[in-house]
Amino acid sequence: MLYSALIFGLLGSFHCVGMCGPIAFMLPVSRDNKLKKFFQVFLYHGGRLLAYSIIGLAFGIVGKSLNLFGLQQQLSILVGILMIAAILIPSEKLQKYNFSKPVFKIIGKVKSSMGAALKKKTPDTFLTIGFLNGFLPCGLVYIAVFGAVASGSFFEGSLYMLLFGLGTIPLMTTAVYSKGLLSGVARQRIRKLIPVFVVLMGVLFILRGMGLGIPYLSPAPVTEMVSASASCH
Repeated sequence: MLYSALIFGLLGSFHCVGMCGPIAFMLPVSRDNKLKKFFQVFLYHGGRLLAYSIIGLAFGIVGKSLNLFGLQQQLSILVGILMIAAILIPSEKLQKYNFSKPVFKIIGKVKSSMGAALKKKTPDTFLTIGFLNGFLPCGLVYIAVFGAVASGSFFEGSLYMLLFGLGTIPLMTTAVYSKGLLSGVARQRIRKLIPVFVVLMGVLFILRGMGLGIPYLSPAPVTEMVSASASCH
């Protein structure tokens, strides 16, 4: 399922440009030194990837804990259902339940720190901005977190979020260098693919949790594989 994180990042980056693009446009990058500018953008992405990896690590630990209780398959099915529900439930209904309200103060501090960092041009500035950017609320990041939890491992959870972040780099880098790579119509068409892909991801997670014995797509539970192997001797 790790490959889905990279593809999701690639498709989701069109949404990211709309949400985080203004931050990328405001980066105090060097205008007269291309090599220095490249290094500054590299640090910015490095900060984002570090933040995503930490988020994936934290939620991977949650998935690992549930896995220890033998709930890995049920968790995979639940994550798949939540992914599909996040797309199918109208946003107006979701807004009635403001789950992010308890962390508003933290988000405010992150934005204040980011605003202060944008005024500087030291190398650590770009790493800091990227790192803080990674913790800002984003619906796509929340969906990617579902995948990190379903991984059932702190390492794979961190890797899942890292691959998601890597997928966003090409277009986010383009946003720094050029504001008009794709027309508005092209962006809208690609954005329409994001919900479709999220639903497909949800279906894949559900199939994986069902353990239907389909290689790669829905492998049989490890316990069943072990018992089947034992009965052959």
